[in-house]
Amino acid sequence: MSKKIRTEEVDRLFEAILCLEDSEECYSFFEDICTVNELLSMAQRLEVARMLRNHNTYLEIAEKTGASTATISRVNRSLNYGSDGYDMIFGRVGQKK
Repeated sequence: MSKKIRTEEVDRLFEAILCLEDSEECYSFFEDICTVNELLSMAQRLEVARMLRNHNTYLEIAEKTGASTATISRVNRSLNYGSDGYDMIFGRVGQKK
């Protein structure tokens, strides 16, 4: 990644997110900090990643989520060559159920 993301500002953002205690607090914070489209885009990418991990086809994913093939491909690239963030979350969410 060409942009430097490890900054003091990003550290403070992550500290703020980590202090949220429940879904309602998440809704309040993310509604204030993100536009509706930004929040929906992040949720869409997480759903695309979940569907890719469940071996859905690009066509199935595009039809269900409305994501473009470019978005699906970008998420797929992150799943295969990224920092394993999606898999970490999927493992933890699965443990909570």
